[in-house]
Amino acid sequence: MHHQPTRSAAGSKRLASSEVAHDTIQVRPDPVVPAHPLVVHADAHIVVVDKPAGMPSVPARTPLDPPSVPQVLEAEWGAVEPVHRLDRDTSGLLVLARTAEARAFLGRAFESRTVRKAYLAIVYGLPPTADGVVHLPLGDDPSSPPRKRVDPTFGRRAESRWRHIACGSSAAGPLTLLVLVPVTGRSHQLRAHLAWLGTPIVGDRLYQPRTAAGERTHGRLALHAAWLDIPHPTFERRIVLHAPAPADAPWNLFTAEDYARCGDTGSITGALTSD
Repeated sequence: MHHQPTRSAAGSKRLASSEVAHDTIQVRPDPVVPAHPLVVHADAHIVVVDKPAGMPSVPARTPLDPPSVPQVLEAEWGAVEPVHRLDRDTSGLLVLARTAEARAFLGRAFESRTVRKAYLAIVYGLPPTADGVVHLPLGDDPSSPPRKRVDPTFGRRAESRWRHIACGSSAAGPLTLLVLVPVTGRSHQLRAHLAWLGTPIVGDRLYQPRTAAGERTHGRLALHAAWLDIPHPTFERRIVLHAPAPADAPWNLFTAEDYARCGDTGSITGALTSD
């Protein structure tokens, strides 16, 4: 049975253009990648870092690429291996295993979806409703790798949920701060789904490089893995972590009050994944 692309809204409130603030933002060029990611949790079994945008999660394919997170951490923490991946241009929480047992345990946790995670994103435009869900199967785009495309015939099931937090504006038009939960974990899932909605992520050269008025000004990809709730591989408890949004553009368009409205990991993932 073939998948059919659908879009449904979990809320009924529509966003009007009159709700958009009149602040403006100039997206700066890509920043210099920091030398070290910020370690937010570490024990004998795992290390969790706040990865900077531009740093690969795994060793890159050529020596011209910057060092990856495991390479940067090795001198202080020994050999570590990511148990999941963030796109190179995505910032935020990344979990790395220090033992083979932790790697196997957390690999199963991510596959079985016992890990809860949520992202922040700044997008161009306004989503169709204040909160909602996208069900769109995704497959490879052979004409433009590594892009993904909506493929109702051969694509794999993919589900993403969003919640509107605040509005701003730029020279290219309205901007919206969203909380996102990837219910499934396909490569580029959030980026592809948001582009399909007509609200591509700020700085996403791959999925929305141009507008009708011409080329958008690009800076860093405004996608940040902000919340993570994982079972610990050894201790009989869960670890709940939060990495605040970066302090520079375009994130500094929004206020501390805006980010406070996002809530905590449990309320975000619980509300956005419940039917």
